[in-house]
Amino acid sequence: MSYEEMKAQYLKGWRTWNVRSVLSHVHMQDGFALNLAFKEYREGHYLKETLIGRFVNEYGREPAETAFPGMHAFDGSYTEMSLRWCDMEIKAESAAEGDRLVLLVTPVKKQLRPAMLVLEGGFLWGRPGWVEKKDDTLVSHSPCGSQVVSSTGKEMRDDNIPVQTAFLSLVLDGPVAFSVGKACSLKEAEAFIGRKKEEHAQKNRRYGALQPMHEALESALAWDTIYDAKHDRVVSPVSRLWSISSGGYVLFCWDNFFAGYMAAWGDRALAYSNLREILNEQTEDGFVPNLAYATGQVSADRSQPPVGSTMLLKTYRVYREKWIVEDMFDELLRWNRWFCEHRMNASGALCWGSDPIPVLYGNRWESEGVHDTYGAALESGLDNSPMYDDIPFNKNTNRLELEDVGLTGLYIMDCRSLIELAGIIGRDDAAEELKERLAKACAGLDGLWDEENGFYYNRRTDTGEFSQRISPTNFYALFSPEVPPERQRRIAEHYFNSEEFYGEWMLPSIARNDPAFPDQEYWRGRVWAPLNFLVYLALEETELADVRHDLAEKSRKLFLKEWTEHRHVHENYSAISGEGCDSANSDRFYHWGALLCIIALLDAGMQPPVQA
Repeated sequence: MSYEEMKAQYLKGWRTWNVRSVLSHVHMQDGFALNLAFKEYREGHYLKETLIGRFVNEYGREPAETAFPGMHAFDGSYTEMSLRWCDMEIKAESAAEGDRLVLLVTPVKKQLRPAMLVLEGGFLWGRPGWVEKKDDTLVSHSPCGSQVVSSTGKEMRDDNIPVQTAFLSLVLDGPVAFSVGKACSLKEAEAFIGRKKEEHAQKNRRYGALQPMHEALESALAWDTIYDAKHDRVVSPVSRLWSISSGGYVLFCWDNFFAGYMAAWGDRALAYSNLREILNEQTEDGFVPNLAYATGQVSADRSQPPVGSTMLLKTYRVYREKWIVEDMFDELLRWNRWFCEHRMNASGALCWGSDPIPVLYGNRWESEGVHDTYGAALESGLDNSPMYDDIPFNKNTNRLELEDVGLTGLYIMDCRSLIELAGIIGRDDAAEELKERLAKACAGLDGLWDEENGFYYNRRTDTGEFSQRISPTNFYALFSPEVPPERQRRIAEHYFNSEEFYGEWMLPSIARNDPAFPDQEYWRGRVWAPLNFLVYLALEETELADVRHDLAEKSRKLFLKEWTEHRHVHENYSAISGEGCDSANSDRFYHWGALLCIIALLDAGMQPPVQA
């Protein structure tokens, strides 16, 4: 099989009914979409589209809706979402089976005057078709045929609603059901919804006490997954809010490689799609860019942490299909060579960098920090990390004047993963060149060891001095197979040091005794799931089982705090309070937050279920 063949099969059968946005469903074969909207009569506001994590609505007079994402099966067979808005509380569920779709909307809190529930129909992506209201139903017409949408509610008329296509408008004074493909009573709709919910819940019960962790992981990926009509592909951008503000979507390098492995916990094709599609953004120079917008722009000056081969390897270990390795290997190898040629010093240690580029779109990312310290910090993925404050940028080498433990450790991880992938597909020639680069990077890392303090430190290339500003990335040294047990134990002392990293909420993205830690602003002290995840993977290579288990328990506790209270999967969390909502710079439903769930699952000995 090839990726294109798998993609064609995937798209042909992909969730016949799919969630386009939170309360919008689309029939993928012809683009026929149904969108749930609400009008309240206390002040006359209209909620046309529901989003997770919005702070204010478009008018600025009312608080934004608060959406609480519930279960969302990878295959779209069942979804649930709770909503609070304008003193309303509503639960919306969907169940799909083949071409049949049932929507159930239940008001949880009674209104003085019942709200209006609107179901608007239309066709997406310029697909041919039209929708008409016929008696008390909606009827869609397309080259694929016609579909009838019926309801169980009482009609409600209000001409002052912002709709532009045919719609049904009903009184929301009790549960209301809509059905496509087969008309049904409210009782029959509730029974169908209940059956699909139970089928989905049964799959999650295999995780026992960690069932909430897998449920959250699946929810995070599934709610954020979209269909990109421009490239005819299914991908998982980091959040719906990021997609809306980026011309349709934005793919980030390490974020989407992580999403590939995350999806492997329940959806093989989605896993492969995320891994392959971010690799498809590879530039002519050979690197996978930091970002790729729907507009066509990529960050042509910089890459991001090289985690792709490791996420592919971990996904391969789930499904054991060589063809996906054969499909991706050469491009991942090319990326590995690029890092060696453009970011590795003679010592073997690597530095983050940013190359000079022409301005083609006028976007801020083509000029802000490009070929300077900030652009190199962006390449690290730790955008405003204090580690890179005041570090000079060498415009001749296009690199920071800082040999980086984190990048060197990640490059070692990349080499080791590619060597194993090469063995899987019989690429002995590639394995030999990778072994040479691995040895050089390990030697470079060894030069960053400080015997006096028992830790690996970043080293200034202009002064030769160690930098004492440390973060979880310093623990990436443990990816090296040449770190002996005695050094591993000394490194663990820094983990357990309460003045550096240890505490109730961890791992902080900069040491607690760093002057920038109190900022708790983005990468200046907050806890980030990808840092915990990569440190956990590095610990798997060591004898530090006590550190590994402790990090897993800290990660579980941190994630459940916001998930239990708000059903949020945060971009980052406070290292002081464990909250995510305390910062406007923490997207409330950013899928990589669920890497914390994977840490807990892996530490409990869980593995993704293998599905055909």
